[in-house]
Amino acid sequence: MFKYTVCFVKKNNELLMLNREKAPIMGVWNGVGGKIEKGETPDMGAQREVFEETGIEVESFFSKGTVNWETPEGELDGIYVYLYMADEDLIYETPKKTREGILDWKSIDWILHPLNLGIAEMVSQYLPILLKKEGNYTITYKNGQMHRS
Repeated sequence: MFKYTVCFVKKNNELLMLNREKAPIMGVWNGVGGKIEKGETPDMGAQREVFEETGIEVESFFSKGTVNWETPEGELDGIYVYLYMADEDLIYETPKKTREGILDWKSIDWILHPLNLGIAEMVSQYLPILLKKEGNYTITYKNGQMHRS
């Protein structure tokens, strides 16, 4: 079991993104999320993290998966990734300053633009799969290359 989640909340053609103000991914846009607490499943941890960081209550995911890689020490590490669909009538004003950083709605086209250097590493590679594939998936990075299963 991995220790962390990253969650994307989608409304229309936008995702709610967080620009973190602290390490490890300080200064780049990413989904919300964090550490899974003792006794939680990854699904429970993801829902809790979305609520804690945004105040938005999400019920079920549209798409989820794992992104994993081998550490320099040769151990398997990874993260659980989730896509939640926001209610169309959700009103969530941004930008919004939080204890984690700044939340803002960003267009999917902006996020995935090939010249965008402000997105967390690997997000532009796995996010298209998350957005298109309902259900579960696994992505493995080996020697810097993405492999999907």
